[in-house]
Amino acid sequence: MRTKFIPAAAIFVMFSLANFPAQIHAQAPAGAGTSREQVPNNPTPNSNSVAPGKTHAKSQFTYERPTEKTKFKNYLFDAYGPYPIVGSIIVAGINQADNTPPEWGGGMEAFGKRVGSNYGINAITTTTRYALSEVLHQDTLYYRCECKGFFPRFGHALVSTLAARHGDEGHYTFSVPALVAPYVGTMTATHTWYPGRYNAADAFRMGNYNLLALAGGNVAIEFLYHGPHTFLSHIHLNNTHAAPEPDR
Repeated sequence: MRTKFIPAAAIFVMFSLANFPAQIHAQAPAGAGTSREQVPNNPTPNSNSVAPGKTHAKSQFTYERPTEKTKFKNYLFDAYGPYPIVGSIIVAGINQADNTPPEWGGGMEAFGKRVGSNYGINAITTTTRYALSEVLHQDTLYYRCECKGFFPRFGHALVSTLAARHGDEGHYTFSVPALVAPYVGTMTATHTWYPGRYNAADAFRMGNYNLLALAGGNVAIEFLYHGPHTFLSHIHLNNTHAAPEPDR
């Protein structure tokens, strides 16, 4: 089956939402919201925190490990907050227009199923990532790049999709939770509430879209932050825990 989807970054730009892919010819998961609230980084010339892909340059900011309260607050926001709800409605509208999956038909009841499906996938994905990161003691919050230039920042956003910070010094490491969670969400949907003709291959394909949505959301957050007095200061991307500007 040929599939299309709307990247999360595009939806975010249009609606100030993150992490919601939409398949046009296959019911897609609402993208998992990566945790976006970040801990303050205090300027210091002696920090050893290094961004993904950087092995020699020292960071000008000190990594401060987030508290359990901060991480749990991010989890609740990303899994059950207003943006997952709105994003699930948007994706469900696209699925409804394309009658995907066709077994659910049309009408408000079918639309409700599609909204619930997208919202459920997002919640399961986010819960899985949060739980695994707690077990492995990883910090999966997104930290904006301290580098300058479009391509370094773009690369940082993409690499951070599968990276997490570990230890008190916050060194970057490969993130098993970030890799596994998108597929757990779609696999659960496929074997729980999707029509019977969907199988593991469909779940894997939709999990790929879910993972791409996380990358798109990271890119959006990397470039859409505009300071404490902008519209974005009223939503999850910009708050008292936001990372400093790269050129500070």
